[in-house]
Amino acid sequence: MKSGLFITFEGVDGSGKSTQLRRAVQYIRQRGHRVVVTREPGGTRTGERVRDILLASKTGKLAPLAELALMYAARAQVLEEVVRPALARGEVVVSDRYNTASFAYQGYGRQLGTPTVRAFDRVICGSTQPDLTIILDIDPERARGRALGDARRGSHLDRIEAASLAFHKRVRAGYLAIARRAPERIKLVCAEQSIDELQNQIRALIEPLLARRNRNSKLETRKS
Repeated sequence: MKSGLFITFEGVDGSGKSTQLRRAVQYIRQRGHRVVVTREPGGTRTGERVRDILLASKTGKLAPLAELALMYAARAQVLEEVVRPALARGEVVVSDRYNTASFAYQGYGRQLGTPTVRAFDRVICGSTQPDLTIILDIDPERARGRALGDARRGSHLDRIEAASLAFHKRVRAGYLAIARRAPERIKLVCAEQSIDELQNQIRALIEPLLARRNRNSKLETRKS
């Protein structure tokens, strides 16, 4: 059984997800917790090679089912090497995307449907599900403007970022639908506010989990 804490960050490309994740990780560490940070696709040597295939523009047209299979292949590896061992050690794992991304991007965005994604998820992820998933919600047109702005400053759009606006609108619709189905675990926060305001909301979502974890640790110490 896992004894750690698993937190995932989600959102369409350009939502500011990675910035907020970094700040949240800093906060959790300041609260005295050991944190392992990972990302998807990627997080391991094998996973990063799969990431290169998935995101490289030169990959060209990739069949939606092949894309989904590659995502879960990378996920299986990071679960085996990083996530499950860290949880077993009682650490906090914070991931830049996890399985919710597959339901949104491949299930809704690529229109494979939820049942197809769930079939992969049952086998690969099983009971290793996040304790908290934070979705940074933003209008895809605004998010696209941010991504294009980054591209003009020397960055470049990857294969998925460069997908059509219609695709990204389907992804956002997927995230909203997923959040409605599991409001106790999946929290939607508006990304169209200042970085500090957004971080305060995220900390308010994380803090109860950290406080409960501290209480449980004290109880275990007393029993021992």
